[in-house]
Amino acid sequence: MGSKTQKTKEGSGSSARGAEALLTETAVPAVVEGIIGRTGAKGEVTQVKARILQGFDKGKVMRRNVKGSVRKRDILMLRETQIEARRIKSKYSKGAA
Repeated sequence: MGSKTQKTKEGSGSSARGAEALLTETAVPAVVEGIIGRTGAKGEVTQVKARILQGFDKGKVMRRNVKGSVRKRDILMLRETQIEARRIKSKYSKGAA
């Protein structure tokens, strides 16, 4: 019997090429339209709604996580506009007493 050898793929995978394409583009400006809430293990990240101002997704409103101080009408420079943040899961519903 012959020895078992494992074939390995040469070069980078399709996911690596996709990530590289996202990072090589220039940053896109987006304006903060509203603050949704705080997230992260210690509440250090703020989730916001942002409207994209330029580029392929111009006019699109998306949810993003921002680290650091942020308020309405701030301009964010986004490196990519394809990925949206997950919704914050709230323990309490609105209007609950």
